[in-house]
Amino acid sequence: MFRRIKGDIQTALARDPAARNWLEVILCYPGVHALWGHRIGHFFWKRHLYNLARFISHIVRFLTGIEIHPGAKIGRRFFIDHGMGVVIGETAEIGDDVLLYQGVVLGGVSLEKKKRHPTIKNKVVIGAGAIVLGAITIGEGAKVGSGAVVLKSVSPNTTVVGVPGRAVEEFKKPEIDLEWGKLPDPIADTLKKNIEAQGKLEERIKKLESLKE
Repeated sequence: MFRRIKGDIQTALARDPAARNWLEVILCYPGVHALWGHRIGHFFWKRHLYNLARFISHIVRFLTGIEIHPGAKIGRRFFIDHGMGVVIGETAEIGDDVLLYQGVVLGGVSLEKKKRHPTIKNKVVIGAGAIVLGAITIGEGAKVGSGAVVLKSVSPNTTVVGVPGRAVEEFKKPEIDLEWGKLPDPIADTLKKNIEAQGKLEERIKKLESLKE
């Protein structure tokens, strides 16, 4: 247990450049607190003490602003940066080395009592305000851009942005970074191409009009 706690602290120090020391992480990181609370709730959930597990989850939500259902399965070195507004549903499954930012929702789209929340594979990064819905899979090493709404499974090592989420980039090596401002923007790229094409058409029209004169 102490080894996992130490690993959680080391993960926070590695993932957040604002973290200065282990004491700061222990006292001031709600994402870490929420993870520890989830482990306790999940312990009771697996032993069919559902009301107690849900009550622990509810208390943790009140204290941290992060809601993780005790039935969710979470791997090692998981980190929630800032965390306010994060929601992780009952049947969500999260692998190792996953990074979530504030406002992320791993939600369901079905009322049936079955697998209805996303599966997040290892080394996935999900940006602030992104929403991932349904029993879909986000492949290993994938990145979900801030504010994206993902409704379909994502291939490994793929970047997804927009509403609805669209794959815009593939890369070979899974890498966790903070360069969200450098993600491709397919809408902006399309608008830029249309503006360039319009400019060329206007130039051709001017040339044709000058020939008539």
